[in-house]
Amino acid sequence: MFDFKVKSIVHDYQVQFIDDTKESLQQELKEGDFIIIDETVKNLYSAEIDEFLDDYQYIVIQATENQKSYQELIPIIQHLIDHGFRKNHRLIGIGGGITQDITAFTSSILYRGVDWLFYPTTLLAQGDSCIGSKTSINFGIFKNQIGGFYPPNKILINPSFINTLTNAELKSGLGEMCHYFIVSGKEDFERFKNEYGSALTDKKILAGIIARSLEIKKSYIEIDEFDRNVRQVFNYGHSFGHAIESMTNYSIPHGIAVSFGMDISNFISVKLGFIPIEIRTEIRELLEKIWSGYTIRNIPLDQLQQALSKDKKNVGQRLGLILNNGYGRIFKKIMNADENFVTMLEDYFMNETK
Repeated sequence: MFDFKVKSIVHDYQVQFIDDTKESLQQELKEGDFIIIDETVKNLYSAEIDEFLDDYQYIVIQATENQKSYQELIPIIQHLIDHGFRKNHRLIGIGGGITQDITAFTSSILYRGVDWLFYPTTLLAQGDSCIGSKTSINFGIFKNQIGGFYPPNKILINPSFINTLTNAELKSGLGEMCHYFIVSGKEDFERFKNEYGSALTDKKILAGIIARSLEIKKSYIEIDEFDRNVRQVFNYGHSFGHAIESMTNYSIPHGIAVSFGMDISNFISVKLGFIPIEIRTEIRELLEKIWSGYTIRNIPLDQLQQALSKDKKNVGQRLGLILNNGYGRIFKKIMNADENFVTMLEDYFMNETK
């Protein structure tokens, strides 16, 4: 119903919505394929997956940010080489965004590039990261410092995986998808805001939000796949969100950290006169529901600034922040990390956090 193709400079790829993972694996797997699977998914879906693990080689990973590091990829690559993986074989990733990054990055560098397929199992991966080609690996304590662009050859989305997600994981996925709807425009944002509560319990509504989120993203990545121009607006909320993740040792889920990041971006946008307070308030009413139960009040500002200084969008010593000029008018602004900027951050953390 929602199937589509994404055009890519690397190679075009199909996105298919499926309702039977076992049947799909039977159709897709070929001799020599090597499965990389999230340990939690393996345990939750043993009935659907275990028989394929008996017939195909596989690696079980723990889907943590520490696992998604340059150093932790070494034993994975070593295992593949030692166990006969060849250039004409394929990697099959089954898991969320961390599994995707590990599989994608490994596929992109092993033998100068091998084919791979992806079964996204989290809302974050299904509604956002599965398309777009990015591969991102952490280096040290800083997030996504290494990577490239290397899309899968096919993405197979089964919305039923969402049934085993926690409420925090659902809210994190919706928090991530929220930024696409703000980037798109007021009509899309109002739809998202109105459907947010129902999407937590109604999978049909959630599937529609997933499809629309990917549709919005597709329209940008086919113009700017390598994130050099218009696509950078999708980093809205992410400069601050990634810094929050790093400073809290990833105890705040990604999409929830991004929801905080969007509010900080909107706060700064109000201070700089780009949007009226009413727009920030309209958006914050939803963001507060997403981040409910989490706080960023105790994050040290000096460490937050250090993390912001490592952001990939920066230009020299200046910050490349994604700010809000109204619904559908998100933009990148190069700013000095000067006293005025620090004062705005201090104001936010003193008066806007709980």
